Amino acid sequence: MRKLGLIGGMSWVSTRTYYERINRGVQRASEEGHASAPLLIESLDFSHLYGLREDAEWDRAALVLSESAQRLEQAGAGALMICANSMHKVYDRVAASVSIPIIHIADCVGREMQEAGATDAALFGTRNVMTESFYRQRLVAHGVDLMPPDSDVIDQIDRVIYDDLMRGKATREAERMFKTLITRKEQDGAKAIVLACTELELVIDVDANVLPIFDSTRAHCDAAIQWLTGG
Repeated sequence: MRKLGLIGGMSWVSTRTYYERINRGVQRASEEGHASAPLLIESLDFSHLYGLREDAEWDRAALVLSESAQRLEQAGAGALMICANSMHKVYDRVAASVSIPIIHIADCVGREMQEAGATDAALFGTRNVMTESFYRQRLVAHGVDLMPPDSDVIDQIDRVIYDDLMRGKATREAERMFKTLITRKEQDGAKAIVLACTELELVIDVDANVLPIFDSTRAHCDAAIQWLTGG
């Protein structure tokens, strides 16, 4: 199999999920059932990449991720993944720093939604993912119609993600909050939900909900498995 590089640690919680899902998928794809994924993982210190707001902070993040990408390429990775939705804000600059492809998480979600014919989707994620164009435009390019974010819940969602989920803390309160939000979105006309945060599966049941759920982590990992196995 080819060797895949993962830029992780943003947070370690979701990087753990990537490692497990990719390896389970590769194992299922192997004939004898004993294969594991050839992965290079650089787990960054998230305390230096947390809650970025100013342009200068994002410039620094772009440099940190670019240097990580270069190290993984030099170590033998044939392709890379940035294991965080919000960090795809600097995707173009990181991709320009290496000569190997970086598999974009929103493209993976967009293709999955396009194949399913999903429309009128509501997107949940961190503040910058929900409100800025760098992520939403990728989905729209795949023919996905997105509902505008609800300004009254952006802070609440952002706080739960950063203060709880990225620390591995999943509470019943957060589960109830998202269940209510999804029900409200259905009432507003949403026909699908995009989980554009790699930790949201901790508190949202992807397989049992009132609307179809498109989980960015699953879509990204499925693309990794396909790339690794040559599918």
